[in-house]
Amino acid sequence: MILAAEQENVFSLHLDEFVFGLIAFLVLLGIVYKMWPKMMAALDERANQIEGGIERAKKAEAEAEEARQQYREKLEEAHRQYAAELEKAKEQRAAIIAEAREEAQVEARRIIDAAHAQIEADRQHALAQLRAEIGTLSTDLAERIVGETLQDSAAQNRVIDRFLAELEQAESSQQAEVR
Repeated sequence: MILAAEQENVFSLHLDEFVFGLIAFLVLLGIVYKMWPKMMAALDERANQIEGGIERAKKAEAEAEEARQQYREKLEEAHRQYAAELEKAKEQRAAIIAEAREEAQVEARRIIDAAHAQIEADRQHALAQLRAEIGTLSTDLAERIVGETLQDSAAQNRVIDRFLAELEQAESSQQAEVR
């Protein structure tokens, strides 16, 4: 058992403890007083670093958005240039095709004209051969009918010309009758 005299009052103040506590409090208060500006400066610096980091992040994001926008513009420009080049190529293709067609038509006309000229030359040649053969035949026929020889070339030419003129008149009158 504990005697009453030995029981201490819990709320009683001991001077040595009070002095020691007061000194410790004052030392702690002095340390805090000395350290307070440094702590506040460190906290302010940290807050500034965080705000600066946020600001840098916003700036970097804005730069990234600007770069993205420039990329989009360049991409759109590249698409426009591609479309323009494609259109230009289509126009060139059409021009080349038109030029090739024109050259083909010119060449076809030249070939047709050459063919017509060749046909006309062949026709004239055939007509000359036919005239010579008709002349020979008509001379032979005239010699048989008349009974005299037509050795004279001038006489032969007169007979041939008269015979061909009669043929042409008969032919033109037949064509007039058909019409």
